[in-house]
Amino acid sequence: MSHEYEFLTEANIASYITAHPELQQRIDGADLAEIREIGDGNLNVVFHVRDRAGRSLILKQSLPYVRMTGEGWPMTPDRARREAESLVAHGAILPELVVEVIKYDTERYILALEDLSDHRVWRGALNDGEYHEGVAAQLGRYVAGVAVGTSVLGSERGEVADMAARSQNAELCVITEDLVFTEPVFDIGRNTVLPENEADAAALAADLSFATAMSEAKWRFMTHAESLIHGDLHTGSVMVRGSGQRGDDADSVKVFDSEFAFYGPVAFDLGALFANYAFAAARARALGDEQRAAWALSLIDQTWAGFAEAYLAAAESWHETRLFDAAFARRRVAETLREASLFAAAKMARRIVGAAKVADIQTLEPSLRAPAARAVLTAARALAAGWTEVSSVSDMRTVLDAHLLA
Repeated sequence: MSHEYEFLTEANIASYITAHPELQQRIDGADLAEIREIGDGNLNVVFHVRDRAGRSLILKQSLPYVRMTGEGWPMTPDRARREAESLVAHGAILPELVVEVIKYDTERYILALEDLSDHRVWRGALNDGEYHEGVAAQLGRYVAGVAVGTSVLGSERGEVADMAARSQNAELCVITEDLVFTEPVFDIGRNTVLPENEADAAALAADLSFATAMSEAKWRFMTHAESLIHGDLHTGSVMVRGSGQRGDDADSVKVFDSEFAFYGPVAFDLGALFANYAFAAARARALGDEQRAAWALSLIDQTWAGFAEAYLAAAESWHETRLFDAAFARRRVAETLREASLFAAAKMARRIVGAAKVADIQTLEPSLRAPAARAVLTAARALAAGWTEVSSVSDMRTVLDAHLLA
């Protein structure tokens, strides 16, 4: 399918804003002071726009291809609609934790969002040694809210069916299925590691236990349509605000960038967060900060506690409480933890050997990066080997602590 539409540029943004009353009410397009292209992702263009009165917003446009590779990798721009609709759906459940959608332009695939310039991307804050206490627990509460609120547990069956149909996201799901689950084991030429880690990557690919676990992970990702998950929930898709000092809670947490959203397994979002906490821990240890490394892994406990508490609390009043009783809810929580361990292993491995990596590890000097990457890979293999035996968060922490803190 061809997509012919005008791309946003610094030259046409002013006229675009003035042509749309919803935007002009938020910012004066005829009196702009600054337009900055701030996109650092792989898929889209993103502009920060501010007028002379200090009002501002974000404009994000989906291109008909993957930005990091160009037109050689076509990609449906309709992903912007899915992102807009998922943010609206999630924001209806937990408005305090989700970026506000101001407008979605169906013809040019443009998403207008509230400006969060007074926040920081959490990954960057973590990499700079900041803390922002309480964020991890809030994210657990976010995942639980979405898990119940967009599923048959919290919404009418017909409404869920309609939402699931509208959120079909095959093209972006295939990216996840290939890059996260398949290619760390079966490299098609996109994987890269430092020369010092080539043996580690080869060991990962030769690990039959890991491959078996990834087959389970991929199958569950493709078939468990539980709720409208974020689909790419990591420390780079969370904004935080606050002092960042140890002991100080963040005063605002906002989730954004949900273009990979689809009806999938709840545990996938949790596993992605757990993996990112592991990266933060590996970075801290590589830099010689053992205390911070332990704190980073404790974020797993905080997110899990936030999720389990909110999920079980919701179970007391969700739609079906006869068959889907308290015992059912506890079983779901237990299974979600096991699956989260599995997905965490997948995410840990792919960000080390795969095409898209994380700044936590990549910005380390090579002499520090190689052992940090090795530790993450060995932890991922160990977690994948024992995911079916995980019965408590401490089981998972024991594995990660042994490889990332020892």
